[in-house]
Amino acid sequence: MPTYPSDIAFTPAVKSIQRQKGSRDAYAKVEQGRGWQTTVTPELRAFLAGLDMFYLGTANAQGQPYIQYRGGSPGFLKVIDDRTLGFADFGGNRQYVTLGNLAENPKAFIFLIDYVNSRRIKLWGTARVIDDDPDLLEQLRDSDYPGRVERAIVFSIEAWDINCPQHIHKRFPQREVAPVVEQLQQRVQELEAQLVTLQQADTT
Repeated sequence: MPTYPSDIAFTPAVKSIQRQKGSRDAYAKVEQGRGWQTTVTPELRAFLAGLDMFYLGTANAQGQPYIQYRGGSPGFLKVIDDRTLGFADFGGNRQYVTLGNLAENPKAFIFLIDYVNSRRIKLWGTARVIDDDPDLLEQLRDSDYPGRVERAIVFSIEAWDINCPQHIHKRFPQREVAPVVEQLQQRVQELEAQLVTLQQADTT
């Protein structure tokens, strides 16, 4: 049994390297203090409500990892309870790599990143596929998305941590950029119209 929630990531091998590199004492203080979280806090709930994408990591029985991008409307990764997240799974390219991995290895990882505000959160836990619970599927369904929900993927949180914002490049979602571009285009049209008017005035 792990002593601290962060032991899910800080294995003996990781701690050994931390000692070699000089960071173990600092992380030991974190472990003995507030440490990593194991439940959904108001901070995590608010973070999830604004995100329209995340990365889901799984691995097969041999340990071969796989990362999958997941996208939807803001808040589509929903809080089910204080230790559980879930999202609707729609039809895709029908490779079913994630489903196959989870069928033989429930360990999973969710990487959340907010490119606009340079924030990221890492969640460790387990995941399972549910395709026979109509109430859950309805709870997770996105009313703004026309696709049919084929199944739900439910993620049980074991530990999570906020990563530092260093080295995160700014990227802005289309829903935020589009109104700005539209305003600029309208302003360009107004200026072009004014220029034509001035040119016509000069010729007369």
